[in-house]
Amino acid sequence: MLSLLKPRNYMSAGFDAGGEWSIQFPDQQESIKCGAVVSGQCWLSVDGVPDAVRLDAGDCFLLPRGRPFRLASDMTLPSVDASTVFASARNGGIARYNDGGGCFIVSCRFALASNHAGILLRTLPPIVHIRKESDLAALRWPVERMMQEMRERQPGGFLIIQHLAHMILIQALRLHLAEGMNGGVGWLFALADKQMGAAISAMHENPAHHWTLQTLGEQAGMSRSSFALKFKETVGKSPMEYLTRWRMVLAADRLENSGDPVSVIALSLGYESESAFSTAFKRVMGCSPRQYGRGRHPLPTPDRELKLPLTEPAVA
Repeated sequence: MLSLLKPRNYMSAGFDAGGEWSIQFPDQQESIKCGAVVSGQCWLSVDGVPDAVRLDAGDCFLLPRGRPFRLASDMTLPSVDASTVFASARNGGIARYNDGGGCFIVSCRFALASNHAGILLRTLPPIVHIRKESDLAALRWPVERMMQEMRERQPGGFLIIQHLAHMILIQALRLHLAEGMNGGVGWLFALADKQMGAAISAMHENPAHHWTLQTLGEQAGMSRSSFALKFKETVGKSPMEYLTRWRMVLAADRLENSGDPVSVIALSLGYESESAFSTAFKRVMGCSPRQYGRGRHPLPTPDRELKLPLTEPAVA
């Protein structure tokens, strides 16, 4: 899913603050902020979240919604704009405030290029706070390696930082998936369930297959009826609804990023005719495949993301 959403790390930097400080960061829609406190401590406040979160040395955090946020040594202090603090720091560099020495943070920001970023972002809370010692051990190496690259400025360091940033993002999502997603509804929550994860993985890996409730249930090691019920409860939509939506997201990516004709895309996703595929695509995406390919697709909306047809054959 992350590969499809094409996360692009466009800013990685260190922040070294000393004394009393408070930094306000602007709204960054359709992006994910990922950070780790290397030393010291601070407070994190995100717009729309009533309580600030204390971050101690070793803690990591994800801000998946792109909302404005504030980092501060004391939440009662007036804030300065982040652009003034980071103006002199190159990507992959270290910004210092009040001569540094109090709190050191490594952070990365990712833009999601796909029009379907909401598929991932809406399944995550505004703040993902990772502080369990056993979890932090998995993040320690890429964070420390990134710090080394920022300080030493070796040839090729920018590219290494880019890859390390992706490692940190994926590892943080893994840890959140393993530790913090019990009781939620959505595809990402479902991956934490071994049975549902097996079925979703099968659909992702082979979307053109003639999937039925019976064959998907077999992937999960469940009966047809038990599987259908549990999938709807865990994911929030039926297996066939989910399969259709996944196929259309893949189709949209192909229409935007390849020169493949609609007929070829339709066949590659399990549709026996272009007309059946086009009908399904328009119902889910709000426009025809050719309109979408010409860049005339409507902006994604919550309704279009969630309100799928109640029934859908395994293959059109």
